[in-house]
Amino acid sequence: MNNDVLYNENWASIYQQYTRVQGRIAEADETAAFLERYAGGKSALELGIGDGRVAVPLIERGVRVEGIDNSDSMLKLLAKRTDRVRTFRGDIANFKSEQRYALVYCLYNVFTMLVTREAQLACLRSAAEALEDDGVLVIEFAVPDLDGFVNGQKTSTLRADHEVTILMAEVHHPLKQNLVSTLLWFSGTSVTRLPHRVRYVYHQELDTMAECVGLKLSERWGDWARGAFTEHSTRHISVYRR
Repeated sequence: MNNDVLYNENWASIYQQYTRVQGRIAEADETAAFLERYAGGKSALELGIGDGRVAVPLIERGVRVEGIDNSDSMLKLLAKRTDRVRTFRGDIANFKSEQRYALVYCLYNVFTMLVTREAQLACLRSAAEALEDDGVLVIEFAVPDLDGFVNGQKTSTLRADHEVTILMAEVHHPLKQNLVSTLLWFSGTSVTRLPHRVRYVYHQELDTMAECVGLKLSERWGDWARGAFTEHSTRHISVYRR
């Protein structure tokens, strides 16, 4: 993963505010409650731990959490928040762990930031190897939304109010299943340009890749409250076991 694409200094500087306006901070406790069931009071490993948005409330529920992230800036945000998480700076696509975990989880589209199928498969393989025999892997990301593209391009307004205006300009590369985007963050008189790149994956392909590394779908939900995953769902939470 390219650190400049994933989390440059500007991403880290607005990350907490961005997750707040996207509603992700508000749902952190609900996410932790969902994950706690699978950790069983044991240990968990978060792939792309970021600033600890979910790891901290999960720790407060009695789970020992460790995390991997490839961004020094994001790990510094986490360190300011808590000293109760053991972290590793590394690539979630290729990591080795001597420890085995009851739960490995990867949230908020982080998995799609691995921009090739090979990297995504490597991540699943590494995660499977890090699981206890009866451990589970939980992955959350958005259902691909390719509506509105004209000649492979789309510009969207994510938010516009008295605080900030957030625009997203995207270019679609269908052969690679890549979306290359730039988020423009307007606040006061300043404008911040934030690059981003993902490889979108439909849930059927994710299931096939998981099977390639010895994992099988156990559950799939449309939200952290265990709502049904339907054709109208905008994201899914997928649970895999050996």
